[in-house]
Parts: sequence; C-alpha cells; structure tokens
Amino acid sequence: MLWVKAFHLIFIVTWFSALFYLPRLFVYHALCDDEAGNARFKIMERKLYRGIMTPSALLTLIFGVWLLSFYSLEQIASMGWLHAKLTLVILLFAYHGICGRMLKQFAADNNQRSHRFYRWFNEFPVLLLIAVIILAVVKPF
Repeated sequence: MLWVKAFHLIFIVTWFSALFYLPRLFVYHALCDDEAGNARFKIMERKLYRGIMTPSALLTLIFGVWLLSFYSLEQIASMGWLHAKLTLVILLFAYHGICGRMLKQFAADNNQRSHRFYRWFNEFPVLLLIAVIILAVVKPF
C-alpha cells in the first residue's frame, strides 16, 4: 500500500506542477504580440498539457483508485473527509479540462481573455491544493 501511496503522491506533484505552470504560460501568451513568440508558446503549452499534465492526471487517478481498493465500502462510506476530497478532485479535473479548452483557443489564435484573467485563474488550483492536503492529512470529519 505504501508504494501505491508514494506513486500517487509523485503524480499529484507532477500534475499540480503543470496545473500551476500552464495558466502561467497563458499569462505570458496573452501578453505576447509577435508571431515567433506566439508559435513558441503554442508548442510549450501543447507539450506541457499532453506530455506532462494529462498523463500525470491519469496516473494520479489510477493510483488514487488503487489506494481506495485497499478499503472496504463500509470504511469508505464512513470517511466524510474523503468524500469532500473527492469532490475537490472532481473540480480539479474540471479545471484541467478548462485548461485544455483554453489551450485550443490559443492554438487557434482565438484567445479572448486578458493576462489579468489568467493571473486570477492561476490561483484556483492553489486553493484546491490547500483544501485537499488539509482534508487528507488532518481528516477533520
């Protein structure tokens, strides 16, 4: 079980690294006004999303489900903190999908948002990370 937990945590770290970095790239991409820079950001964003972010999210999910398999349904039903955590994880996957949609907009040169929007958008996973860690470590209910 500890090996599964270790790999789950490793992929959480890589997923969150990408969740933090991709919107930061969007900030700079929204400020970019030259074609060479625009093309460079498109490549960086695509490689980050497809090569690191999505595989990390999937491996986080696989190892997380594997961790759940060590518990009985009765145990899982009594873990209120886990239900709250899984709700936040669903929000993280939704955020991941929204990032993918934004990536497609940038790739099509159809971004309609300012760099300020992306600066605020970048803060959402930070709040979720704090909540998820507190729920998983403290298990307040």
